[in-house]
Amino acid sequence: MAVQEQVYGFFIPSMTLIGIGASKEIPAKIKDLGGTKPLLVTDKGVVAAGICKQVTDLLDEASMSYVVYDETVPNPTDTNVHDGVELFKKNGCDSLITLGGGSSHDCGKGIALLVSNGGKIHDYEGVDKATKPLMPYLAVNTTAGTASEMTRFAVITDTSRHVKMAIADWRVTPGIAIDDPVLMVGMPPALTAATGMDALTHAVEAYVSTIANPMTNACAIEAIKLVFKFLRKAVANGQDLVAREGMCFAQYLAGMAFNNASLGYVHSMAHQLGGFYNLPHGECNALLLPHVEQFNLIAKVEEFAEMAEMMGENTAGMSPRDAAELAIKAIKQLSEDVGIPSTLVELGKRYGKEVKAEDIPTMTSNAQLDICRFTNPRTATDAEVAAIYNNAM
Repeated sequence: MAVQEQVYGFFIPSMTLIGIGASKEIPAKIKDLGGTKPLLVTDKGVVAAGICKQVTDLLDEASMSYVVYDETVPNPTDTNVHDGVELFKKNGCDSLITLGGGSSHDCGKGIALLVSNGGKIHDYEGVDKATKPLMPYLAVNTTAGTASEMTRFAVITDTSRHVKMAIADWRVTPGIAIDDPVLMVGMPPALTAATGMDALTHAVEAYVSTIANPMTNACAIEAIKLVFKFLRKAVANGQDLVAREGMCFAQYLAGMAFNNASLGYVHSMAHQLGGFYNLPHGECNALLLPHVEQFNLIAKVEEFAEMAEMMGENTAGMSPRDAAELAIKAIKQLSEDVGIPSTLVELGKRYGKEVKAEDIPTMTSNAQLDICRFTNPRTATDAEVAAIYNNAM
């Protein structure tokens, strides 16, 4: 019997520092990478929270020149990337530090791609379009969810098409990643919840991915356990450094899982909600997760039954199908406990947006083109994707 050839890749930064006080290593590590004048890419929220100053104080103490770009928006745009590139070149920067959550890291990755490879950010939509290595790049995480500080992915909004462009390129993996829970204690409960549910989505989608493997499964399993152990605690008390550190490991492990096993329809559909309405990515994922996985359940009954146990559910004496259903129920309960809205309409109202049924056909078409959907465990027709959107309305 012929054995089908299958080669698995595994992409992670060359070095990662996780733990209380890890951010103190930023100046030394950017120097280790060869950087002397970094562009620090962040956003207004990180600046307002005082986190940016904590980092620039470290750079000042090390007598390192730097330039700050803090115009990144929650769903970073092609305009953000263009402006960041101009600032990088104008000031003679030679390296990159991204500081924040997924938005800052994604924007920085886009800037790095264009500085190192030229062209427009639209040229890199898809898989492995870059041909040249990036400049020295260090990513400092301030949220526990996206894992963008260690992945080969970036998502940039095309402002003309209102579409989120998914970029997957091994060259955009940061050289060094830093996760310091001290930088996360100021995160408000709602952001803690949204980013934590984003991490859970990464782990779940990676675990049922069509290209999951023993290494990604090991990471996803531990990530799921840690999210269910620590997310409620981190939301309840942001000063709980044990919970914050637990979520650092949870989101990083989830990142290791999906960075190598990819994702599924939750992300391909959530990207459209972000592109259309500029809604927060983590909350879109959290809301869609139980709906998509209910659809996926028949393709991965055993895996969902195993996940129920990881989530702390008692599955003794249950059939695999009943245990699998319990996993979906546990996801819904966690989402409710941490304050995620229960419908897309409700989510839209939270941010002053109107999520409209008339947009579903266009979002469905765009979701079917998104690279994340190709590793979803169950193939979906346009009608089925539209039905999931409608069920979540």
